[in-house]
Amino acid sequence: MQPPAAVELAGITKRFPGVVANHDIHLTVHRGTVHALVGENGAGKSTLMKILYGMQKPDEGTIAVDGTRVTFGSPADAIARGIGMVHQHFMLADNLTVLENTVLGSEKLHGIGQGARRAIRELSDRYGLGIRPDALVEDLGVADRQRVEILKVLYRGARTLILDEPTAVLVPQEVDALFENLRELKAEGLSVIFISHKLGEVLSVADDITVIRRGTTVGTATPAETTPRQLAELMVGSELPTPETCESTVTDRPVIEVDALRLTADGGRALLDDISFTIHEGEVLGLAGVEGNGQTELIDALIGLHGAESGSIRMGGEDITQWATRRRREQGIGYIPEDRHRHGLLLDAPLWENRILGHVTERPNSRGFWLDPKGAQADTRRIVEEYDVRTPGIDVTAGSLSGGNQQKLIVGREMSHSPRFLIAAHPTRGVDVGAQAQIWDQIREARREGLGVLLISADLDELIGLSDTLRVMYRGRLVADADPATITPEELGSAMTGAASGHLDYPEESAEAEPAETESAATESAATEDESR
Repeated sequence: MQPPAAVELAGITKRFPGVVANHDIHLTVHRGTVHALVGENGAGKSTLMKILYGMQKPDEGTIAVDGTRVTFGSPADAIARGIGMVHQHFMLADNLTVLENTVLGSEKLHGIGQGARRAIRELSDRYGLGIRPDALVEDLGVADRQRVEILKVLYRGARTLILDEPTAVLVPQEVDALFENLRELKAEGLSVIFISHKLGEVLSVADDITVIRRGTTVGTATPAETTPRQLAELMVGSELPTPETCESTVTDRPVIEVDALRLTADGGRALLDDISFTIHEGEVLGLAGVEGNGQTELIDALIGLHGAESGSIRMGGEDITQWATRRRREQGIGYIPEDRHRHGLLLDAPLWENRILGHVTERPNSRGFWLDPKGAQADTRRIVEEYDVRTPGIDVTAGSLSGGNQQKLIVGREMSHSPRFLIAAHPTRGVDVGAQAQIWDQIREARREGLGVLLISADLDELIGLSDTLRVMYRGRLVADADPATITPEELGSAMTGAASGHLDYPEESAEAEPAETESAATESAATEDESR
């Protein structure tokens, strides 16, 4: 007799005003397997997982855990039944240790001292997580932070883990390590629900795949019998897009020139260390680097949020180093922020008000000194139509949209002002293949028309495919450059961990020697790659 499924969702339906997020969804997750859940943005994946984790209640349908029908009123109920969730945006307190973050809210399990430390070490050893209980979270890199999040749910007794976009911020070597951790979890009989837009990774790690489109289950797939193209077609009804850029549009006219930019932290540590580069009209400069190595500080300096201590920034030949942010925006700097929730949107405000953000003084948002709500509303409708923002209307809040639709709104807003220079930080993070293709097309089109772009991304295929020039940032310095036509994601990932510098030019015969060096460098940099946060 076959054992009961770890989790079984049957006929799940969830309605919100003006939209049906889930309709008659069925999902069966077996014990000791990795079950991938894929679908385009707005398909209903996040809503479904919030229902399973007790954050929302379904309007219809049933949930069974280990063969027993259950009803969840809160995440505490789900945790009590052995279900844990690792969110895409980490929920850790930087100023606390790993141990303190782990026991927070669960002090009754093993106390807050030696008992908790012993339990953490046992879990870390059993699942190969390599956790140091007394390390400060602020000293950890993103891969280690993610392992702490996984440890937190295991500590609370989770037997089924929900991982939401777990590889979004990892370099290839860290993805491999994560997948090894997932195999350890499987071997111990745990189940993993793996939500991802990276179809190649889904096919490599999953045992089963369920595809959701427009709020309902449209099919299942077996990885061994499925290609990324077939999976993409099942998801969005079209082929898998690629970020390749065929023709060069780079001119000899500089649009942005950065010279010897420097910024230090309070303790004297360099956050930006002699940063210099030039981006020409029609050029995409891709900036690779593990998060926390100075990218955020560089963006803040370029957009004018924080001034550098020395160095200069010129746009179109004019020195803008001392310009305020508003003036930079008015003169043609567009900005797609790395964290859309914190820096890109007012989540409780309607879409048309979000369309005004960053461009308050510009048409169609204003006329002279006065805001023009009707103009902003009309242009928001145009953006919704042109950029395929899935929404019941422009008066709904930005927080009610899926992550991908929020991103399309931001891209539409920034591109609508014909920028001369665009800062695109993780422009397709958490975005499905359909929306990804639209955003890539918009960047390519603007590039053809002379836009200069600084592209910062954790998606190395995106960086290599879209960029005309590649630079690598490590500990606040530009340490390497590469030709996008010849570099591979693995080679780029190696430089991101500090294992390589200078011009990255890999002869084919030396490619085999690279992984060992990469691994040691990745280990060495694990505790320091996030120092500049």
